[in-house]
Amino acid sequence: MSHMNEKQHWYVVYTLPRWEKKVATLLASKGIEHYCPLNRVQKQWSDRKKVVLEPLFKGYVFIKTDEGSKWDLKKIDGIINYVYWLGKPAVVREEEIQTIKKFLEEFSCVQIVDSQLIEKDTVYINRGIFMDFRGIILEVFGSKARVQLQGLGLSLVAIFDKSNLRSADLKTV
Repeated sequence: MSHMNEKQHWYVVYTLPRWEKKVATLLASKGIEHYCPLNRVQKQWSDRKKVVLEPLFKGYVFIKTDEGSKWDLKKIDGIINYVYWLGKPAVVREEEIQTIKKFLEEFSCVQIVDSQLIEKDTVYINRGIFMDFRGIILEVFGSKARVQLQGLGLSLVAIFDKSNLRSADLKTV
């Protein structure tokens, strides 16, 4: 599937809900380099405790492939689409993959915590009619943020769910 002489990059794909391990198994069976970070989590049942491996990033798997082959991978069962950044599939640096691996080797029961949005931060809108528009946080309240959008010589202010905003400082996923 890989084109010779093309540099490979790490990409992130969305999976069907709770399909991260299944997608990883399908990728492995096809000989495709991938990474599904698994977190060691202790679960409590009424009669016992057990350590289980759960995907660290719910709904995501990392895939290493070249530019020419990446579109073929969307045909694999369980893969919905690539995670996009600025209109193109997001590329993750090798160092970031290695950092995640080392972190999970060292720690168990790891939690993903959203970075905090702070007033005057520059953000991008993740979805909706203003997708990929840039704005400035004016106010944060609960799960919402008031964002000023500038363009066309106008200044609009709208309220967005914080889950629909990403920091403009983030270069990759």
